[in-house]
Amino acid sequence: MTVLLAALSALAVVVLFAALVFYLLKIIEALESIGGDAERVQPPVELPLQDNLRPQGHRAADGPPRPRGDPPQREPLRAAEGLRSIDGHLARTIEAVGRQEGGR
Repeated sequence: MTVLLAALSALAVVVLFAALVFYLLKIIEALESIGGDAERVQPPVELPLQDNLRPQGHRAADGPPRPRGDPPQREPLRAAEGLRSIDGHLARTIEAVGRQEGGR
């Protein structure tokens, strides 16, 4: 029985490998019909490194683009408003805790 299972397993491996090769050849055939022979592929063009690192004129003077939304001058004002709100909530919480402890 063990020999039969081993033979069936080996046969299954061979069948799966043959199916893999068959379908890979079909894929290669389909790709060659779309894009041509694999030998005609040319290596990518390499650009000199200094061209990629050279700053662009309009970007170098202005710095990075600003995000859309509120102008940068309003951001500190909004932060201050938020901090005042947090401070008010904290003061009311401390006051309420003091009243609870005093009422016991």
